[in-house]
Amino acid sequence: MYDEKVVLCGANSYEEKYYLNPDFDQLPDTVKDELKIMCVLYVHDVGGILTLVYEENGELCFEVTSEEGDPMFDDIGSQLKIKQRQREKKDLLEALQMYYKVFFLGEEV
Repeated sequence: MYDEKVVLCGANSYEEKYYLNPDFDQLPDTVKDELKIMCVLYVHDVGGILTLVYEENGELCFEVTSEEGDPMFDDIGSQLKIKQRQREKKDLLEALQMYYKVFFLGEEV
């Protein structure tokens, strides 16, 4: 069904916007809310653009970009914040990976 990267969601500090891929509208509202809070707080703290992306193998990755020369973007803080989020939201992130692998990639549990 999907043979390249698929965006789950993202937040942009420059446009002050949050995006959830409509393919994931069937996720429970509590999960969608948690994703929104996580992404928006991240870009509020360090700036830039955060995108949660599924790789071809179903792994959920954090991708961060920033506008060139952005003095407000904190590159070191960005990496630390991602590691913190991965620790704090480990169960949620693992469940989202499993969800994607089963319902989008058709893998057996």
